[in-house]
Formats: sequence, C-alpha cells, structure tokens
Amino acid sequence: MSPHRRRFARLVRTLFASLVLACIFAGLAHARPAFVAGDPPYLERESVQQFIDEMVSEGFERRQLEALFREVQPQQRVLDLISAPAEARPWYRYHPIFLTDQRIEGGARFWAENESLLARAEEEFDVEASIIVSIIGVETFYGRNQGGFRVLDSLVTLGFDYPPRSRFFRSELAHFLRLAREEGLDLQETRGSYAGAMGRGQFISSSYREYAVDFSGDGRRDLIGSWADAIGSVANYFRRHGWNYGEPVVARARAEGDDYRQLMGGGFQARHSLEDLARHGVTPVDSVPEDGRFSLIELQTEEGREVWLGYPNFYVITRYNRSPLYAKVVYLLAEEISRAKSN
Repeated sequence: MSPHRRRFARLVRTLFASLVLACIFAGLAHARPAFVAGDPPYLERESVQQFIDEMVSEGFERRQLEALFREVQPQQRVLDLISAPAEARPWYRYHPIFLTDQRIEGGARFWAENESLLARAEEEFDVEASIIVSIIGVETFYGRNQGGFRVLDSLVTLGFDYPPRSRFFRSELAHFLRLAREEGLDLQETRGSYAGAMGRGQFISSSYREYAVDFSGDGRRDLIGSWADAIGSVANYFRRHGWNYGEPVVARARAEGDDYRQLMGGGFQARHSLEDLARHGVTPVDSVPEDGRFSLIELQTEEGREVWLGYPNFYVITRYNRSPLYAKVVYLLAEEISRAKSN
C-alpha cells in the first residue's frame, strides 16, 4: 500500500472511531436524567435558606421549616414525569386514555350518586353538571386516584431541582405551607399528583386557597375528603374564570394550506373573527355566529390534522389545564357522560 493510501486508511479509521465514541456519549447523555433530585442536600443550598427566610418573615418557625427540609424525600420520579407529560402526546394517542367505556359509565354513575349536589352546584355557579363530572373524571377517575406523592416532596423537588419552572413551584410550596396553616392540612401526610395537585378535583395550592369553597357548610374547605366541597369548588373555579352556561365549547372547521398556523400560539383566548380566519384559509364546518370570536385548535389524528374553532368556554377549560388536548377531552367526555346518563 502506498504511503498516501495508508494515511487515508488511518484517517478513515480515526473518523470512524470518533463517530462511534460520539454515538456512545450521545446515548449516555440521553440516558442520564435531565435533572437530578436532591443533590446537594436541600438545607445546604442558599436558595433554600432564602426561601426559609421569606417564610419566617411571614410568621413561620425557622426550626419547623428546617426540620421539614431535612426530612424531605427528593423525588427523581417527579422530575421524570414532569419532563414527559401525557399532554405531550399527539391527540390520537392522548384521547383514548380518557374516552373509555369505564370512564363514561363511571361518570354517569357518579352523576346519579351525587345528583342533588351537582344540581345545586349547577344552579348556584351556572356551570353544567356534565362539565363538573368530566373534570373530576379526567383528574382523578371520580376520586379513585388522587395521587400517591407527598405534596411536600413534590413541591420541594420541583421548586429546587427543576429550573425551567422553579419560581412557579417555589411559589406553590409557599402557598402549600400557608394552606396547611389555614385549613389544618398535615404537611407530612397530604398526598397528591407529581406536580403537587390535591384532592378529588386536583387543585394546586394557590388555586385551593383562591377558589375552594365550603359547599358542605361544615366550616372547612376539604377538597380531599368532601364530595360537596370538591364539586362546589370545581364549579366555582369555572365561574370565576368566566364560564358561559349553555354556550358551545368547540366547532368543527377546515383549513386550506398552512397559513392558518400564523394565528396559533399565544394561548386559547377567543380573539379571531370569522374574517380573520377566512383570510388565513380557515372556514367553519358547523354553524357559528357571524360576530363570534374564536381560538384556533389543531389536533393530530392518525390520518392527519384536525382543525377546530374554540369558543370562550374552551379557553375557560384551558385555565384548569393549559393543554388544548385536555380541554377537548374534557368537552368530549362531558358529552359522552350526558348521553350515557340519559339512556
């Protein structure tokens, strides 16, 4: 072999070895968790000490707070779950989780078992019983699954080990401490979702403090153990966010080309007129009011895209959970439960 060919062969081997190593390291980087829980210990962190100082200024005892942080169990599982939420799936993989015969039939039974409470909530808060039932069905399967994580562990983990939303979850941790003081919750025992949501309707701490109601009249707002309070609080949440009783949620539409995507993003407030939509190739399929305002929703089916128009009520559902997939599945489940109950 000539010197030139030997040099070329060495170069090829070197490049191949470099490529193999790059693939190995890329695989290791991918396998490693994006965030690591509890390293270093929480009490050794300046951010935790600053948080404790802030809570002490509100009248909390430093010794109690330090004891809480000392015994908190960092939750790697929480970080893994929040990094891969169900709402990140395409619509055709998301909706089968919730639109099942079990959840529909369970919703009809739940409605029948709590008919007087739901009727009272519907009358007092102007929110359809079907929507209240659907929310509780999606969130906790009618109370069966309220979450198995200690709320304290979840909120500390997310507040101090999840940089993308650490400010939000530290705020929720502060609300949780205040909530426990106000409502007599056990900081050590209260359990909820991986994101710190609690009770039969899965309220985060700030929402619990702001929107929960004592619908049972026993002097407490108990979203964990009282169906009356859970039902009334979901209804109150929707009323406070502007639910319009008896008005539609979505309408079918079709879109030509991709120009419509310029109207997407920035949330789901109903702000587009029919003229705006038409200029971007979007036409309603269902009958809609000519002076209406709508949001634009795109869902990915196995056959391709679906385009829907969202009424103001669709936006209200996204105030409970920002995902358009969530809002659409709540609406569809409510419709199916209503049909099942009437049969």
